[in-house]
Amino acid sequence: MTAELQVLGHAVSRQLVGELLHELGYSLQAKRKTREGPPHLDRDAQFRYINETVARFQKQRQPAISVDTKKKELVGDFKNMGREWRPQGTPEPVRVHDFVIADQGKAIPYGVYDLTRDEGWVSVGIDHDTASFAVKAIERWWALMGQPVYPEATSLLITADGGGSNGSRLRLWKWELQQLANRTGLSITVSHFPPGTSKWNKIEHRLFSHIAMNWRGKPLVSLAAIVSLIASTKTETGLHVHSEIDRGHYPTGVVVTDEQMASIDLEKHDFHGEWNYTIRPEGQV
Repeated sequence: MTAELQVLGHAVSRQLVGELLHELGYSLQAKRKTREGPPHLDRDAQFRYINETVARFQKQRQPAISVDTKKKELVGDFKNMGREWRPQGTPEPVRVHDFVIADQGKAIPYGVYDLTRDEGWVSVGIDHDTASFAVKAIERWWALMGQPVYPEATSLLITADGGGSNGSRLRLWKWELQQLANRTGLSITVSHFPPGTSKWNKIEHRLFSHIAMNWRGKPLVSLAAIVSLIASTKTETGLHVHSEIDRGHYPTGVVVTDEQMASIDLEKHDFHGEWNYTIRPEGQV
């Protein structure tokens, strides 16, 4: 703006232009992400469908969980947003630049939140955020936290975002769920949140937000430190969290063939079958 005014013959400087704009009520502002695009026509109806499905599973004493991948985190002595109490004038030194440390890489936390018991599980991966990694995390939760408290369960409800490693259109997600159903004997029902509504996924504000508050201001110096900070997360309402490192390899680009898709025992629900479906173990009537 200063250059344009100078071209027009005005003797102004950047400071003067800034002062004039300030007097007119302007200030330097960053962009704010508020536009989500037009909501899906059945957005609220899908929310109600999810809530009703969760309530039905809970009434029948069947497990209902919310799942998602938390933001990837650099492993090392990097700055972590937030502050913590330390002796005055002794801030903890961290790296100036946020470049990946080759032998430490990034941590990929995938969470499972039990909607009934206020309990969380987080698998901290080191490879890729794929559907195979996501389903493995759910399987670990079931083996160590789910099955012991739901010994009579015959079905499992998963509420999830519509994208990412548990996306509603992802073939590998459905294929891996079929394998999980076969191994556990559980009928697995999935309900996805509509596009652009991931913030309503309960794991975000019932688990991930508390983890972020628990480790704020603390450098995530190692995978062990990350797991320890996640596992120490608690709330006044009684949230309990377990976490472990998943050192498995989950390659990207895995192709699920049409033949494999045809073998999945998948039943689409009458209401938005692309978002709501049930996968049954092989041979189950």
